[in-house]
Amino acid sequence: MELILMLTILLVTVTIGAGVYSIKKQLGNEKTGKILGINMGSFVILVIAATIFLISGNTSFASGSTATAALAASGTSGDGLKFIGAALSTGMACIGAGIAVAAASSAAIGAISEDAKLLGKTIIFVGLSEGIAIYGLIISIMILG
Repeated sequence: MELILMLTILLVTVTIGAGVYSIKKQLGNEKTGKILGINMGSFVILVIAATIFLISGNTSFASGSTATAALAASGTSGDGLKFIGAALSTGMACIGAGIAVAAASSAAIGAISEDAKLLGKTIIFVGLSEGIAIYGLIISIMILG
């Protein structure tokens, strides 16, 4: 598991470094896309491998340590899947809410610039799109509860 963690950290730093390098050198979109595509593809493969490794339950704890013994007794692969599900429901809902807020807010700003009386109506639409994140949070609380 430590190997997967180290490889993930390495891939994330290489991805960030490649992005900074391409911005500084002002590489074209083709080269930057190829570099980041390879990094993201290998990151996705690594995440899938780590998920399969964790679901299979083949993790081993060192014997003799009280902290690892307590972790081994309290956690199962079902708990791990529960945490993954809660994280995905909150994360994906927040991403969707961000996209919805971006679209609704830009339209609201355009409408308000033409007619200031529309401020109250446009705030309602922006608030409704923010509610998507709250729904994801509620679902994750239900999963964990």
